[in-house]
Amino acid sequence: MKHIVSVSIGSKKRDHRAEVTFLGEKFCLERRGTDGDLHKAMDLIRELDGNVDALGMGGIDLYIWGGKRKYTFRQAKKMAAAAQKTPIVDGSGLKNTLERRVISQILQRQPELLQGKKVLMVSAMDRFGMAESLLEAGCEAIYGDLIFALGVSIPIYRLKTLHNIIAPVVAPIVVQLPFKLLYPIGDKQEKRDSNSSFKKYYEWADVIAGDFHMIKRYLPEYIDGKTIVTNTVTQSDIELLRNSGIKQLITTTPEIQGRSFGTNVIEAMIICLIDKPLADIMPEDYTEVLDELDFQPRFVALN
Repeated sequence: MKHIVSVSIGSKKRDHRAEVTFLGEKFCLERRGTDGDLHKAMDLIRELDGNVDALGMGGIDLYIWGGKRKYTFRQAKKMAAAAQKTPIVDGSGLKNTLERRVISQILQRQPELLQGKKVLMVSAMDRFGMAESLLEAGCEAIYGDLIFALGVSIPIYRLKTLHNIIAPVVAPIVVQLPFKLLYPIGDKQEKRDSNSSFKKYYEWADVIAGDFHMIKRYLPEYIDGKTIVTNTVTQSDIELLRNSGIKQLITTTPEIQGRSFGTNVIEAMIICLIDKPLADIMPEDYTEVLDELDFQPRFVALN
């Protein structure tokens, strides 16, 4: 049995363990939180290094992308370096492959959910594959990278503006900052911010897409009729969305024993199935395994 562990700087309350079989291979998937403590996360990675088959980095991105250029988070690079023997991934490989495919699958299954719709993409530099696919699908979008990462109420209306003008100026500075300033970690993942100045962006959209904790961070107490496209949700998250009036939830990763795991967990599992050194894995390798797995997005009717 292959053992996959996601070491997360998120809340321990979201920890989970599941045993599954994909393509004839048995996996034990685990998520272990460290309540926002980066040093504990690094210690845990060192403890697991060489003793598990693959590691995931949860609650933190190694990279964000602006067009064809990637920017590396200083703290995430340090965290990844704690693994010297076991391959470690942050989910970027799936954000570039699986999440593109999910948008196509939604269009094939329920095109009315996306065609001609207004989409609030909470961070296009994080979910770059999804953002590009939504643009290709003809959606009208607001990209909330400045809103949801920096708390600056400046919507971005064109992906090219984000990639070519904003990212080259802002991203090199942002990736040097402590990650907790940009993203809810630890027990902050269990809370919602009462800042009502961002409510208008949720109200404008038909679809709210991207990282779940970013969506949840400023989610209004009640906002009915919306569709959420995200991942890494637990059963309690689903109830929160239901009570908030959300009409439908779509997760990009499949339900595994009561929850959808993060892209870092699924990517760690997939690199075990690819069975190549991490440095040699190409996007087409992910695509080939995803074709075999035939993952489908999960549709959950809430209200």
